[in-house]
Amino acid sequence: MSLRSSFTHAIRAKAQPIWDRELKHPFVRGLAEGTLPIDRFRFYLAQDYVFLIEYCRVFALAAAKARELRTIGLFTRLLDETLNTEMQLHRDYCHRLGIAEADLEATEPTPITHGYTRHLLTVAYSGSIADILAAVLPCQLGYAEIGTALAREGRSGRNPTYDEWVRTYSSPEFIAGAEKLGGLLDDLTTGWPAGELAHLETHFLTSSRYEYLFWEMAWTQSSWPV
Repeated sequence: MSLRSSFTHAIRAKAQPIWDRELKHPFVRGLAEGTLPIDRFRFYLAQDYVFLIEYCRVFALAAAKARELRTIGLFTRLLDETLNTEMQLHRDYCHRLGIAEADLEATEPTPITHGYTRHLLTVAYSGSIADILAAVLPCQLGYAEIGTALAREGRSGRNPTYDEWVRTYSSPEFIAGAEKLGGLLDDLTTGWPAGELAHLETHFLTSSRYEYLFWEMAWTQSSWPV
């Protein structure tokens, strides 16, 4: 099945207005231009670290539910990369920016972080592998697309800290991981009638909206009002 006729391409196209707003968001533009206030990046790092803890649980549940060894291996690798590479990157960032590891580990989720992770975990506990893939793809594909777009702008050198973030999420390894998830979803849903695809589309669009809200939350540094 060609990419242009795949289910993943179809749901990605439906989310285009959301993803366009993500790329234009002032937080993302600040990363590209090296002008993002460091306090907002620190806030983002801490909340993304909390998010990644729950993201690991989602991958663990997916690996446990998978029936084929190939699928078990895919989610196991994603779990390992998230737990031991991506989270370590956050710890290294925070160390350089003066955030103690104890403070990072004690970070409480904001309403958006809490809502997003509850959405993902609910899908992971109650849904199928296809459900889980549809819910996690906006994070994987979104970061790969944003990282690639910012790398293409050629603004390297403006801020080494933010350049490192762009390099991480525009790397061939990260992009390949996102594409594998999309390919697996397409394989699983080949031949499915439209009625069986509707809830997967809902998962994808819900996660896409949460991705936008995550940038907004980091930009405004919004937490619990009381």
